[in-house]
Amino acid sequence: MFKFIVRRFLQTIPVVIGVTLLVFSLMHLIPGDPAQIMAGETAPPAQVERMRDRLGLNDPIYVQYGRYMANLLQGDLGQSIRSNRNVLDEIRPRFWITVKLAIYSTILSVFIGLIAGVFSAVRRYGLADTTIMIIALFGLSMPNFWLGLMLIQYFSIELRLLPPSGWGTWQQTILPVITLGTAGAAIIARVTRASMLEVINQDYVRTARAKGLSERLVIYKHALKNAMIPVITVVGLELGALLSGTVLTETVFSINGMGRMVIQAIGSRDFPVVQGVVLIFALMFVMVNFLVDVSYRYFNKRVDYN
Repeated sequence: MFKFIVRRFLQTIPVVIGVTLLVFSLMHLIPGDPAQIMAGETAPPAQVERMRDRLGLNDPIYVQYGRYMANLLQGDLGQSIRSNRNVLDEIRPRFWITVKLAIYSTILSVFIGLIAGVFSAVRRYGLADTTIMIIALFGLSMPNFWLGLMLIQYFSIELRLLPPSGWGTWQQTILPVITLGTAGAAIIARVTRASMLEVINQDYVRTARAKGLSERLVIYKHALKNAMIPVITVVGLELGALLSGTVLTETVFSINGMGRMVIQAIGSRDFPVVQGVVLIFALMFVMVNFLVDVSYRYFNKRVDYN
């Protein structure tokens, strides 16, 4: 198992290098001259040239990338154009807000999605199954920002039960977590149902029933555990997607996380901050995929370490 984890970790290194290349290229892929954009459209040529020297844009591209990687290995993501602070210092206080929002939303998605998917599979082709799948399709089709606005309108403005914005208290977490977790719950429910239907009539499940085990034990110990591999994959992808999907949710609920931060940075053309946030989002997605690969073995002993 240790060798398997080490091998999987080493395989992520080329991916991480590719991520850094893409994020580094962000500065050079934007239309126009980055120095001109950062200095302002009306900035005189001398000021633009000073900005180019400050950013190192006059150096060869490979020198710029080498400097970027050297700074990155030291934890230096650059300096914010807007605040003149280190980008990492700008991101740090908002990092855990975004992570907590994504994790809480994932927990909600898994809890609702697994229960709904198993219930739907056990009562397949019945009224309950059809109703759950219709609700799941509706949840999957709703844009996050629209759902967030509707929840604010109903629970905050009309009923005055929950605060419409902010982050910190448990009341303030409810609406953002529901907003962000609804689509994930719908996807997990559909995948769980499909995976359960593939295993629920397998020989080992029928054997477990023939031994006299309770239906609950047959479903949750024998069927669900063997149906978890596709679900784990979806959960990992959903967690990665939720980390980046917090952008709209944090904006709607005025949460000072990394998602709202990158929107503000784009508006003020603070490209070092944009680069830093995109890099962290990408690295977190890579790490989530790594953890998903490792967790396969726990749920399915037949997974080959090779």
